[in-house]
Amino acid sequence: MARGLLQAVTANRLGDGEVVYLAPDGRWSERLDDCRLTTGEAAGADLMEAAAEAERTQIVIGAYLIDLDRHGDSLRPARLRESVRARGPTVRRDLGKQAT
Repeated sequence: MARGLLQAVTANRLGDGEVVYLAPDGRWSERLDDCRLTTGEAAGADLMEAAAEAERTQIVIGAYLIDLDRHGDSLRPARLRESVRARGPTVRRDLGKQAT
């Protein structure tokens, strides 16, 4: 991981499959801007430990670290896959999260 690279943990909530992000208070939020950020490997490992516990207790599934970029006051995923997960499909703006 490059020094200073922002990362967060994402997963899918087991109850409904919704994309969620680990927040600073340990809860799982549907909002990317609520996520707990890290910039170092040790901190990333700590976040993944919290995510692994949430998987063991069947709150989320498929947790992993994602790279983020800061754009003004908001966060954006650095990769297309994570943008789609965060915002919904790239076609048909009347569907998915962007429709709400």
